[in-house]
Amino acid sequence: MIVAIDGPAGVGKSSIAKMVGQKLGLYYLNSGNFYRGVTYRILHQGIDPTDKDLCIKAARDADFDVRDGHFYLDGEDVEDELHTPAIDLWASKISVIPEVRAIVNENIHALTKKLDIIAEGRDMTTVVFPDAEHKFFFDAEPEVRAKRRFDQNPDAMPYDKVLAEINERDHIDRNKPVGGLKIASDAIYIDTSYLTITEVCDKVVKAIKGQIA
Repeated sequence: MIVAIDGPAGVGKSSIAKMVGQKLGLYYLNSGNFYRGVTYRILHQGIDPTDKDLCIKAARDADFDVRDGHFYLDGEDVEDELHTPAIDLWASKISVIPEVRAIVNENIHALTKKLDIIAEGRDMTTVVFPDAEHKFFFDAEPEVRAKRRFDQNPDAMPYDKVLAEINERDHIDRNKPVGGLKIASDAIYIDTSYLTITEVCDKVVKAIKGQIA
């Protein structure tokens, strides 16, 4: 079984997907980690992130794996290294490259051949898993999403800058030539702006169980 969730940054996709996965016994797959992993590789190897061909090569040469719920890149556990402001910014730009997306999707499919999974990202329901049994689209107001990010690390940058980056990432994600952020026609839409993570999780679990029943 595949449960696919899409939505912009800061709507709670990761936290909710993990919670739903635990409740239903599904493996949680974070597609964003693959793009962040490519970006991590590029930045840490001193590769020019604006050079499309070098970015494609970095993605092609990368070795992705998941072990015990942790994301591995080239044999190294980088799970806790993938969420920095630089990686946030560049990952959204590198992920617009069609060839990089194709490479990432190949790796994602390779990991899902023998697993019941719950996956979240920007194009899970429309491109990566268009035939997923259960599809959801999470959304929330930009100001609410920025406040959530700011509250997670208030010393990192001012709220106004966090909001500006959220809006920039939204613009990039919605205008990607391949894998842009769209609401699948058969996805269940949930606005998470004023719901707790538990409330959203309950809605998703109820919908999945209802469809299964």
